[in-house]
Amino acid sequence: MKLHYLACAALALGASPALAQGPIVDAPSGSVRGTLDGSIRTFKGIPYAVPPTGGMRWRPPAPMQSWKGVRDAAKFGAACVQPQGKTLSVYSPAEPLPVSEDCLTLNIWAPADAKRAPVFFWIHGGALTTGSSREAMYDGKRLAGQGVIVVSINYRLGVLGWLAHPALSAESPQKVSGNYGLLDQMAALAWVKHNIAAFGGDPANVTIAGESAGGLSVLFLMQSPLARGTFAKAVAQSAYMVSMPELKKSAYGAPSAEAVGQMLAAGVQAPDVVALRGMDGQTLTDGAAKLGFFPFGVVDGLVLPEQMVATFDKGRQAPVPILAGFNQGEIRSLMMLAPKAPGSAADYEKAIRERYGAFADAFLRLYPAADYKESILATTRDALYGWTAERLVRKQTALGQPAYLYLFDHGTPATAAGGLHAFHASELPYVFGTFDGTPPRWPKVPESDRPLSDAMIDYWASFAKSGKTDQGWPAYGDARNYMHFADTPQAKAGLMPGMYEQYEAVVCRRRAAGVAWNWNVGLASPPLPPKAAGCDQADAAIPAPG
Repeated sequence: MKLHYLACAALALGASPALAQGPIVDAPSGSVRGTLDGSIRTFKGIPYAVPPTGGMRWRPPAPMQSWKGVRDAAKFGAACVQPQGKTLSVYSPAEPLPVSEDCLTLNIWAPADAKRAPVFFWIHGGALTTGSSREAMYDGKRLAGQGVIVVSINYRLGVLGWLAHPALSAESPQKVSGNYGLLDQMAALAWVKHNIAAFGGDPANVTIAGESAGGLSVLFLMQSPLARGTFAKAVAQSAYMVSMPELKKSAYGAPSAEAVGQMLAAGVQAPDVVALRGMDGQTLTDGAAKLGFFPFGVVDGLVLPEQMVATFDKGRQAPVPILAGFNQGEIRSLMMLAPKAPGSAADYEKAIRERYGAFADAFLRLYPAADYKESILATTRDALYGWTAERLVRKQTALGQPAYLYLFDHGTPATAAGGLHAFHASELPYVFGTFDGTPPRWPKVPESDRPLSDAMIDYWASFAKSGKTDQGWPAYGDARNYMHFADTPQAKAGLMPGMYEQYEAVVCRRRAAGVAWNWNVGLASPPLPPKAAGCDQADAAIPAPG
């Protein structure tokens, strides 16, 4: 690549050679100077929207005005404000992330010779509460080395990104509130559509991708009419299609999102929205977390028109190819989601029979009492992640779209020693090839696992390029094909027979009865609701007792 004339001018004025010779891209939103690492150009901390601070809190993101001159893009932007707790886990960073309300930035890794390259748009996880695009595990260099442009983003988190309140709805032209973090993601997609061609990317070939809350965000974007046309494919890793709060009415046993906002305001002793906007962002975020505020997408009739399951049942989601899957040991690092084990196998079986009634025999075949501690973990895993992944590939297949399912079931000596085989998010350093970028308490990933990582990078990159996978990973189809990532990738068919049918039938009855569906399963399940209209087909898929 030729040295940009502005870099030459900076060098003449005495700037450091490393900075002066960094690659410069003249994008429609403004010029940026990044860094060059081998054949990969990197641009960090690029603002994609006006920071929603102070009096601008809880409003949709406003587009950035084009800037003058060349913006330095050599360093990551701050993470969005998030709780500064002291609980340590495998996900905890070495040091607290620098945070700010001025956090709506994105990062780009692009091959130096990119021309109309596919774009991989990464949304970080963290329960919509924590996380950042600056985490080393999300470094896009290895994926970019496969001819893909990687974009990672920040979006508003916690109470600053997902609060609904009657006063916020009243001041909105559309009379809605909440979902601000999701609107941030859409603003970042709009920025990519407007600017990515300058970096060598194809704005018509964008794959949205994410893990955990990032995977959930992928589902939100697939559901939302406002995001239609901004992406062409989707990757959902450990996503969860659970019941959602509704803006103005209680639903499925949960209060309305606006009512939750009012309770939150009272809890932090803020008499009105003006007072909430006047609070320090970190203080408010920490206070909301202590009060148990749980950020989530809100059914508002506009950004998210209805319950997610309803959208996918009706075929109203984005008609795009999908790659989706989950991990064998999801709950091993999320034990707070699993109910406490009873004292004996007999106690377990008795409790399951009380809760699942006519479905109990089928449930116990999937999750037997003989190994009830493992069954408890598998139950929560499948209710959240397994059922969702298979539902996604089924629904996209029904739309005539290529759909690919996987199970990540790989372990290492370190995960075995820590009882964390294939734990939640453990596939990430393999997808990104970032073995040296994991947090300090993360089980060490051995270099001997590079071949598995290289294979996964190839699969993800080929999907981003064409919406299909290469090297023998067949689409889900009628055979219910999937890729089993253990020591090596192996194509198989018929993942966990009966699992999908079990949760599909339970969720159908719960929807009809107005009961929530999330991690309230197994020992934490409410009694199985009675038969309901519209659920006969789902019920029939459950084997009869005996």
